[in-house]
Amino acid sequence: MTALSSTLVDLVIFVTNLYSFTRLEARIAGEQDMLLSAFLVHKILNRLLGWLCDYLGVPPLPRGQWELRPEQNPSGYESPDDEHHFVREPFWNERALQFRRNHAPAELTGRGDPASQASLNDLATGGVANVFYSIPFKARWLTVIGLIFFFLNILLFITNCILITLRFRYRPNTFKTSFTDQVESLFTGSVVVSIATIFITTCEYGVPHTGSWLLRVMEVLFWVYVGLSMLVSAGIYLILWSTLTFPVHTMTPVWVFPAYPLLLTAPFGSTLITAAIDSKQISSLNAVAISFACVSVQGAAFLISLMISTAFLYRLMTQKLPRDAQRPGIFVSIGPFAFTVAGIVSLGNHAEEIIPPDFLGNAHAVFILKVLSYMVGLWLWALSIWFFLVSTGSLWKYLKPDHRLPFQMTWFSFVFPNTALVTATLALGTAFKSNALHVLGCVLAGCLVLVWILVFAFMLRALRRRELLWPKDED
Repeated sequence: MTALSSTLVDLVIFVTNLYSFTRLEARIAGEQDMLLSAFLVHKILNRLLGWLCDYLGVPPLPRGQWELRPEQNPSGYESPDDEHHFVREPFWNERALQFRRNHAPAELTGRGDPASQASLNDLATGGVANVFYSIPFKARWLTVIGLIFFFLNILLFITNCILITLRFRYRPNTFKTSFTDQVESLFTGSVVVSIATIFITTCEYGVPHTGSWLLRVMEVLFWVYVGLSMLVSAGIYLILWSTLTFPVHTMTPVWVFPAYPLLLTAPFGSTLITAAIDSKQISSLNAVAISFACVSVQGAAFLISLMISTAFLYRLMTQKLPRDAQRPGIFVSIGPFAFTVAGIVSLGNHAEEIIPPDFLGNAHAVFILKVLSYMVGLWLWALSIWFFLVSTGSLWKYLKPDHRLPFQMTWFSFVFPNTALVTATLALGTAFKSNALHVLGCVLAGCLVLVWILVFAFMLRALRRRELLWPKDED
């Protein structure tokens, strides 16, 4: 009797598995009628399996391991089950069950612990301070506002460090989880990027108004940052590739975030050189070595980001736009190209002060490098504009009254990558002596400040309503 019972149960599970496979194939193919039929038959088989287990005295499988439920997705985006990382594997399979218990859903980037994404407000705030300093039309009130954002960035960074330390203190297991969770691990490198924004704004607001000691300190910190960013970026990716699986259908530009520490190298180095020139201390700085380090590290970061962006375009062609929780992350795709433009063009603007006249034994080497940096900057700037249009267009549906985008810390992605686009536009305006680009950059800067105020206000409201940093099921 026991053998017969097990055989019957296995038979029903096999048929249920077959319909599960049919349902997944229907979802991938977009056949709604086929999907509905498979779901209805699947529900009948689920009920039959429950009755059979009760009649034969066989312990039923826990609910949720073998019962498929329809997904009501307001975004209209169809993909395999959110909580099922192995598309061809039965949903109730023991390995899939354990995987779901130990790993966060791959697509729900907005539902990660807000503490893991808290550094995003640092990045946005520091980026705004950098934008104010980059505006070519100088005024005292612009400097004052920039200093306010500079000190606010430091305050937010210290606050986030305290909060994340308390989190690791009272929940020790979360330290290891922060490197192995499918959502949180992608944001681990944001701490290093926050440090880079502080270093950049320190060069801008501090070096020209202090003695040579701060310039020497920042030069040492630059080389420390270069080594740290390489180790952090490679280490995070190595951990991800060794412990986690990221299906292509869950891909978003956030995958490039571990490379962001590298992407801030050229902006950091070019800002350091510019600060030395403005303070008339360029002779005490090894500008050639710094500029070469910027080009090499920034080139590596750009190529890594370009390959990941290619995967994102493939995902868009096969799976449509990401879901609602992922839409803010699309703006991350702007950063790799815009930061490269801002850094490389800024180095080109000061090529005469950086490169020796007889560099490589050619009197025209400086001019050639300058033109090359400008042409590469124009090329990547246009690509940044294209990604900006795509990212902005993906939010078009939220202008309708029946669509709502709930607040997440990833909303700061509306600001931080776009700060690079603004500084890149202003750098190109300086390179080509174009007032039109300068005015465009100032207009974008004004819009960016308004967006930062709006997002920061939503963050404060979410804190007041206990929607952030408050215990709940998904954190």
